[in-house]
Amino acid sequence: MNPIELEQWLSAHPPALAAVIRHVASACARISRAASRAALAGLHGGAGSTDTQGATPQRLDGVADACVSQALSACAHVAGWVSEEHADVTVSPEHGSGGAYLVVFAPLDGASNVEANVAIGSIFSVLPHLFRGTPASAAAFMQPGRRQVAAGYAIYGPSTVLVLSLGKGVHMFTLDPDDHGEAGRWVLTRADVEVPVSTTEFAINASNQRFWEKPVQRYIAECLAGQSGPRGRDFNMRWVASLVAEAHRIFTRGGVFLYPRDNKEPFKPGRLRLLFEAAPMAWLMEQAGASASSGTGPLLELVPDALHHKVPVILGSRDEVERIVSYHEDPSANVSWQLFKTRSLFIQPQA
Repeated sequence: MNPIELEQWLSAHPPALAAVIRHVASACARISRAASRAALAGLHGGAGSTDTQGATPQRLDGVADACVSQALSACAHVAGWVSEEHADVTVSPEHGSGGAYLVVFAPLDGASNVEANVAIGSIFSVLPHLFRGTPASAAAFMQPGRRQVAAGYAIYGPSTVLVLSLGKGVHMFTLDPDDHGEAGRWVLTRADVEVPVSTTEFAINASNQRFWEKPVQRYIAECLAGQSGPRGRDFNMRWVASLVAEAHRIFTRGGVFLYPRDNKEPFKPGRLRLLFEAAPMAWLMEQAGASASSGTGPLLELVPDALHHKVPVILGSRDEVERIVSYHEDPSANVSWQLFKTRSLFIQPQA
């Protein structure tokens, strides 16, 4: 049986939307090649400037951003786009009024891992252009995640994999490393991905433990208590510092990822950007039978109030997400579970 390639798979979908995905996939193939040659091409290290959040992007960030922008500008169906690397909307020079879609993308997620040679990725989301006939503006992007018509990510690891959904399940395409065409040859390697309902694996940045809110304190403490604790089973903890890598692990074997609200910087509602990171991943998770929440409500229901609006993110295996949400509904939940008698990083002082 001949393998199914992305081009063949897209032929069963609306032509305009298929064209958008085709252009994004082409950009991801170029980024994959650039990432594999980053050290040889002098793309390691900071770019010497600051991004929209005041951070110093990697040199490879700029290359990735240019790859996606060039691909989208060549697509007749894209009216405009927003990159995580820029503060404002880019209106397509040729198709700003006629394009039917808007694209949001994070060109290089996990960029701090580049020099460590740990998996990085690109995230994208496709929204309808509700004001078609007029140039895309920031207001056009202020849509809840449920209005996405497509979302996905590419992970650049031992192999490059494009994970995407056009509203009917989640599918994985692997880039053929022996094909050197501009657009790349993407082969379907896993169809109709389903995230296991239950899991014994979670991912969280434990260095922020002292800043977590009580529901998260309780959840993590109970997981770490293992078989002798209230959960009655052992859990494993993971943390890669790359949303794409964390999500890909969940799609391949289950798990739950938490980047919750905390009181480290109380004026910030969360750390991940709704449009660029949270909404696309939430869309994919729900398409694969998993769940995604801010802790207090579904991520896909949230409407951004700015292009770089940040939110708390909890996503993955449905049973665990629902448990964490239930703990948020009970603010008096016990968070003083002593894991190691009197000595533990996870002991919350009694009020």
